[in-house]
Amino acid sequence: MTNSFKIMAFQALRTLTAWGVTLLLFFTLGWLMLTAFKTELQAISVPPLLVFSPTLENFSIVQERSDYLLYAKNSLITSVASTVVGLMLAFPAAYSMAFFKGKYTKDILMWMLSTKMMPAVGALVPIYVLAQTSGLLDSRTALVIVFTLSNLPIMVWMLYSHLKEIPHEILEASRMDGATLWQEFRQVLLPLSMGGLASTGLLCLVLSWNEAFWSLNLSAAKAGTLATLIASYSSPEGLFWAKLSAASLMAIAPIVVFGWFSQKQLVQGLTFGAVK
Repeated sequence: MTNSFKIMAFQALRTLTAWGVTLLLFFTLGWLMLTAFKTELQAISVPPLLVFSPTLENFSIVQERSDYLLYAKNSLITSVASTVVGLMLAFPAAYSMAFFKGKYTKDILMWMLSTKMMPAVGALVPIYVLAQTSGLLDSRTALVIVFTLSNLPIMVWMLYSHLKEIPHEILEASRMDGATLWQEFRQVLLPLSMGGLASTGLLCLVLSWNEAFWSLNLSAAKAGTLATLIASYSSPEGLFWAKLSAASLMAIAPIVVFGWFSQKQLVQGLTFGAVK
């Protein structure tokens, strides 16, 4: 009886802790949503107003002041393009390291992962100079290249984790049946890897959409993403909290909805290979 009570108490504590963490994480998003529907005076009132008459004025001002659809289009194009290009580069690399392991395969993987530990600001000056001298500053092409290179180590690692779980005997059997390298890739390996490709692509799409550092430093009005739109509501006169919240909500809403519907694939991609 004592053990049963301890188990029940532990489960209740675990449930309460999980709910507490969830509410804490949701608090920022909930507060952002409330502020977006307030006036500027209501947004800075002390104590904060929890009961108020909502208004859509901030969303109208955001659309009138700046072309929201242009920023959203830039975010969509750069995110999708960098994800597609990254998958095209990462899949062959992960394939070669998963099925043709060499002496330094693990060292290469660790080196690739270590590049993510370097602060992005450390590479800002040379990348900015390269973009400027090549005429790619404030262009989608520059953002696609930088987003791709930034996410490439993660993509290789995730795809490597998926591919190394595929039995090598399947590929050996296809070779014995006379399959060429292209047939082996298209008819055997690709169908077995669709789950890994989907989860990797979804995660990197989210990362590219949320990328702010490179967007703010390499783009402006022409190729600016939604991160640039949000930053435009910070001015020398101060922060316009209601309008800033409205712009932020308009920027994160598409990717939040997308992540909600694809959460199963995202979780699978992050945890695949963790349990043997």
